[in-house]
Amino acid sequence: MAIKTARDDDDAPEESHAINVTPFIDVMLVLLIIFMVAAPLATVDTPVQLPASNAQPQPRDEQPLFLTVQADLSLVLNDQPVRAGGLKPALDALTGADTGQRIYLRADRAVAYGDLMQAMNALRDAGYRKVALVGLEQQAP
Repeated sequence: MAIKTARDDDDAPEESHAINVTPFIDVMLVLLIIFMVAAPLATVDTPVQLPASNAQPQPRDEQPLFLTVQADLSLVLNDQPVRAGGLKPALDALTGADTGQRIYLRADRAVAYGDLMQAMNALRDAGYRKVALVGLEQQAP
């Protein structure tokens, strides 16, 4: 006497070895929408500590003009102190009133970011819009 099992039944449904990916696609689309909405919100008001740059140094101008913001917030233009409100005449004297000349701006490490922005605004108000920030080159490990 033989036992009849489900494998021997020709009317039994066959096993399916394919994965149903429809629920997976639905979940992925919902996650995609969530990340598309949340990603721009994650970059707002993020505190940051900027590292040193490892970019290749750019070639310098023949006669570069360095504006330095010292720790006491005084300005020095090419080793000459600049009095408050006298930045534009000092720049015009050194550049021949060529406002297209690049000004290299460097600041002491103790200078706050807002104070550096004030120096950049003073350059913009004087008509000098080409400003390059100067930093230390990162040493190779």
